[in-house]
Amino acid sequence: MLNGVLGKKIGMTQVFDAQGTVVPVTVVDVSNQFVTQIKTSEKDGYASLQVGLLRKRYQGKPFSEIWLKAKKNYFAHIKEVPVSDAAIDCTLGQAVTFDLLSSFQEGNKVTVVGTSRGLGFQGVVKRWGFAGGPKSHGSKFHRKPGSSGNMRRQGEVLKGKKFPGHMGVDRVTVEGLKVIRIDKENGCLFIKGAIPGKKDSLVLIKTQGK
Repeated sequence: MLNGVLGKKIGMTQVFDAQGTVVPVTVVDVSNQFVTQIKTSEKDGYASLQVGLLRKRYQGKPFSEIWLKAKKNYFAHIKEVPVSDAAIDCTLGQAVTFDLLSSFQEGNKVTVVGTSRGLGFQGVVKRWGFAGGPKSHGSKFHRKPGSSGNMRRQGEVLKGKKFPGHMGVDRVTVEGLKVIRIDKENGCLFIKGAIPGKKDSLVLIKTQGK
């Protein structure tokens, strides 16, 4: 039984709960994955399952042992998911279905780890929320960062000073998200709210506290 699974973010939509309330959800595809390696405490010193996400050209095809001999050619992403020795009840090459993901149930809380969208080079107003200067005519400040010397000798700039720079592409972890619906037929999880990353990006979903 896996406590974590890789997924591809499809996008956001909305569903209705039992009370008829609209709930915004993010749809995550967790299909097209196979167990590529099994590690045990006795052999490897720790227990985990290595899971591989198939490349698009091989999706929908039956598993072949050739895939394990050249994993990078057939799997777009490979990730280890920690499990206990007692929870390892699968075989090499087995497809990751909701039988292995029995720990994921509707209403359960999950933690999602992903990479935030890249926003390129941004100034201090966009990147750090600086207020900026007056917007009226005659001002020469506007969206500039301002003084950086910080009253130091010879204008020394302190380490960690907030400046313009690259924004985004950070590893982001969001906890306490709720599984609203599980679509076993299409292999999708409907998770309440937004999760980090852009469309088609890879995310790691773990049951809360695991």
